[in-house]
Amino acid sequence: MQRTDVHTHTTFSSDGRDTMETMLAEAYARGLAYYGISDHFNYDYDRMGLTEEGKPVPPIDEAAYFARGRKLQRQYAGRMRVLIGAEFGYDHDTRSQERYARTEALYKPDFVVNSVHTCLGSDCYFPHYCDGKSREYAYNAYLYRVLESLDAPYPYDIVAHLSYCARNATYPDPVLRYEQFPDVLDEILRRIIAKGKILEVNTSAKKMGDFLPGADILTRYFALGGREVSFGSDAHFAARIAEKRELVCAALKAIGFAYITVPDCGVHRRIAI
Repeated sequence: MQRTDVHTHTTFSSDGRDTMETMLAEAYARGLAYYGISDHFNYDYDRMGLTEEGKPVPPIDEAAYFARGRKLQRQYAGRMRVLIGAEFGYDHDTRSQERYARTEALYKPDFVVNSVHTCLGSDCYFPHYCDGKSREYAYNAYLYRVLESLDAPYPYDIVAHLSYCARNATYPDPVLRYEQFPDVLDEILRRIIAKGKILEVNTSAKKMGDFLPGADILTRYFALGGREVSFGSDAHFAARIAEKRELVCAALKAIGFAYITVPDCGVHRRIAI
């Protein structure tokens, strides 16, 4: 079985801890056949101006990122397929959307991960996202922003870390379950399928368990006809590359999935589980 991981970060992301060179060396040592770097292009935060800690958001050096990535991609050619991608943090503001579109057109990333990090005026990652809000209200706000993001006016391949809002939630029961939000989740899953996008299984799940979205949501996705799933560790340092991949593959196989999909320059490469 070929090993893959197509959602990882390096020091080009403000929260990345290891260099591109270190991440690639570790991915190769772990025997990955496909390895994707998808550093943060946080134009949503650029618009907001400050992080939740009140610090300026450092912009990614786009030209340097792609220049170094392409150089390393050539160095690993024939040994490991290195994909130089980008994670676009969806923002409802049209100025951010236009910046993403310009970046994609200029640099042509090998794949794009489309993510929702912000809603309700704050980052869903931070525990205070929940403050003063009911679980139903906060999670619905996040899910409807995900639904909105599926119509983003820039090219993307992967719908990332569905259930992200629950990772650090402070509610007594933080897990986002299908049975609690069936209508909006069905609409999200159906649109992913209709648009030919890939649903990510992400192992940076924290309070969601081993991976997100949970097996219940993945089972519903499969029942609706969804077959395209990618694997992403969301690793921000080398030790987490491909973390829990075998566990994810076993869970997907039990549901009925036969392959993991790797987006590669517009081609969906299906890797047997």
